[in-house]
Amino acid sequence: MQGAARLFFTLAIVFAIVGMILGLSMGMTEDHSQFPTHAHIMLAGWASFALFGFFYHLFPTISTTRIATVHFWLQTASAIVMMISLYLIYSGHPAMEAGAGVGSIGYGLGMLLFAYIALPAIWKN
Repeated sequence: MQGAARLFFTLAIVFAIVGMILGLSMGMTEDHSQFPTHAHIMLAGWASFALFGFFYHLFPTISTTRIATVHFWLQTASAIVMMISLYLIYSGHPAMEAGAGVGSIGYGLGMLLFAYIALPAIWKN
């Protein structure tokens, strides 16, 4: 495994661990106020990043391109900004909604970039 596949899978595992720790913490303290953050970490982090990694693993020539690297960094920066902002919002800092918005927009743009990369590859004859 190389290129964007390796990067996405590595970060997917990190997101899974962070999300599980947050989930366990919520369960042990019986404070579920961070549930939206936990859900975003597990779905936008663990699940989506693993799926991105799987795509790039299936298409190794795309995995090592510059655009795949740009996709990784855009998706990563956006996810981290979004998730940290959500954590802070649900910790009582509503002013961080702008950060969540910026992270969400970046995450959406990353998904559009992924569509630009992936759709031609999967529809190629």
